[in-house]
Amino acid sequence: MKKKVSKYRGSRTCGGGTHKNRRGAGNRGGRGRAGMDDHNFVHYYKRGITVGKHGFKRPRAVIEDVKTINVGVLDEMADDLLDTGVAEVVEGKIQIDLTKLGIEKVLGSGRVTKPLQIQGGEVSARAREKIESAGGLVIFHE
Repeated sequence: MKKKVSKYRGSRTCGGGTHKNRRGAGNRGGRGRAGMDDHNFVHYYKRGITVGKHGFKRPRAVIEDVKTINVGVLDEMADDLLDTGVAEVVEGKIQIDLTKLGIEKVLGSGRVTKPLQIQGGEVSARAREKIESAGGLVIFHE
């Protein structure tokens, strides 16, 4: 028996809607990322996609990871450091050696209420000011 073939017989566009559509990538504004810096830029702009290189990334060999602590945190830890034997009282000041703690630099955020004697690392200018105003001392090791 012969099969009847009449699905799109007599249809002008064969299910493609109006006659101007279904004409390849030109109907969609190009293939892939075509037009992203011209007629389709709004779609990419909304998603945060930009054309070309932007910014600067530092080489990993140059980046130093400096272990820091704020002077306020160090002040809070002082009593615990005395109990564990990491720090000791010398001439009325709590002497803290930063190399024992693995700290390279003391930063100036926080309050200092105890007289601290810091040695064995770098200290920022603000941290030095706060330590000395509380009756403490900063010792450098060159």
